[in-house]
Amino acid sequence: MAFEGLSEKLGAAFKKIKSKGKLSESDVKQAMREVRLALLEADVNYKVAKDFTNKVTERCIGEKVMESLTPAQMVIKIVKEELTELMGGENSRLDTASRIPTIIMMCGLQGSGKTTHSAKLGKYLKEKGHRPMLVACDIYRPAAISQLKIVGEQVGVPVFEMGTEKPEKIAKESIKYARDYGYDYLILDTAGRLHIDEELMNELKRVVAVAEPNEILLVIDSMTGQDAVNVAKSFNETLEISGVILTKLDGDTRGGAALSVREVTGKPIKFVGTGEKLGDLEEFHPDRMASRILGMGDVLSLIEKAENALDDKKAEELEQKLKKNKFDLNDLLDQFQQIKKMGPLKQVLGMIPGLGKQLKDSDVDDKQLVRVESIIYSMTKREREKPDIINASRKKRIAAGCGMKVEDVNRLLKQYEQMKKMFKQMNGGKGKNRRLLKGLGGNNLGIDPNTFDPSQFGGM
Repeated sequence: MAFEGLSEKLGAAFKKIKSKGKLSESDVKQAMREVRLALLEADVNYKVAKDFTNKVTERCIGEKVMESLTPAQMVIKIVKEELTELMGGENSRLDTASRIPTIIMMCGLQGSGKTTHSAKLGKYLKEKGHRPMLVACDIYRPAAISQLKIVGEQVGVPVFEMGTEKPEKIAKESIKYARDYGYDYLILDTAGRLHIDEELMNELKRVVAVAEPNEILLVIDSMTGQDAVNVAKSFNETLEISGVILTKLDGDTRGGAALSVREVTGKPIKFVGTGEKLGDLEEFHPDRMASRILGMGDVLSLIEKAENALDDKKAEELEQKLKKNKFDLNDLLDQFQQIKKMGPLKQVLGMIPGLGKQLKDSDVDDKQLVRVESIIYSMTKREREKPDIINASRKKRIAAGCGMKVEDVNRLLKQYEQMKKMFKQMNGGKGKNRRLLKGLGGNNLGIDPNTFDPSQFGGM
């Protein structure tokens, strides 16, 4: 995941000041030197890193942090606030037109992910109750129109295309079509190049002149680091972009682009791509990202993921079973399957405060859920409904049936018993958030953030 290296180095810097009861000015400056080095290693723009640490240092000294009863915590609080501000301060939503359609123009270099993220954005808008339409304005790249049609069909969003007509004409006709047929969002998938050139920019200017988009979103590959910031700066100077979509934030990237692009361009990051699936697009929340970077988790995003993934009907059924203390292994299996819908397991668990650092070196991946499922599938219907009847001979048969060890079966049954007890204690309260905290944060997986042991997954 992005920012892992940065989070680790910031954690090491803060650990040193936490060990001191009082802080001197030199302690703060030394900590900020380490923070600046961590930012530079994460590929953050040099000027941005320098200005950031200068601001934090000034605030720490000016607000008399050293005289505080908890100086280290005050320093971390200031760092979090400044990180949030660095990335835009608050969530920046899409602008909407006073008359349909709202026009969103996607631009960027070739290979940045424009076409895929056009579809992702279409899916996002559709799930919000809108009627989006994709527009094929990339007439140069081989199979670009076909690709857009394929991903459009996968997310259930129609595609408007006119073959190899000029992009500005396609944009103009798509607006008429949208108004005639009631599409309230148009997403223009424009052409890219391997590098920024005058021809590309002139074409995009012509599309802007005709379509007058409400949003010009630049799609940037976060794996390109500082180059991404330079691309953003060039596009912004020519087109006056309104925002950025940062892709591949789930990859092994240092994350410098996310921390630099807002400061360099003055334009917010509006969305981030967090995976390869067409549903892996999230609104960008600077405060939540700052929390993730500092290892504080991201409970709000976790709740939103759960609300989108969890089945209300099944959650209500589970709630009734919990009240009657009838939670069995069929219910456990169902909970695991719903968690899989929320994204990679390590990413989901990393949003729980206190787990991020512990998960870093642990062998937690989606295969663990598959193994758990295979153990349960190896049981008979009666064994799933009444786990108490599973004796030593049954355990051997179950383990042989799924190609695992008896110890693995024992581990699963132990976690199941722990969860039953936890559910019984937490039974009470109302609403979906309670179900989330009951089922996920507290816990479908039998995880206590205070006593989490990664080996309970890694050994399975």
